Amino acid sequence: MTAPMAEPLVLLVDDSPLVTEALGILLVETGHRVVTAGSVREAIDAARAERPDVLLLDLTLPDGDGLEVLRALTADGAAPRATVALTGHDDALTEARCLAAGCRAVMSKPVPAAALLRGLREWTAGAA
Repeated sequence: MTAPMAEPLVLLVDDSPLVTEALGILLVETGHRVVTAGSVREAIDAARAERPDVLLLDLTLPDGDGLEVLRALTADGAAPRATVALTGHDDALTEARCLAAGCRAVMSKPVPAAALLRGLREWTAGAA
């Protein structure tokens, strides 16, 4: 008998309670553990407390650029398996900046649920 796989941990970083609540419900209902953070500092602290499998990262946070989270975790050797930028900016420059920082993907808000869930299956394959 094989032990059940642990639910993948998603760190959802966004300063909008509406976004974190809605996406949090979707993620929990589809078999993920979710930790939320509303700032760069909270996100870094949360990721250092328990390394997430996937980091869903808003770029515009009250205390700085969301990519600072990825840079800090990468510098610590604690980057998640996949980081996905969630942004209201749908332009090539923003996408290039996110990919250069190490994001696996860039998704424009409002994030399409089906595309996010499809990506999560890929990004968490083998996690546990």
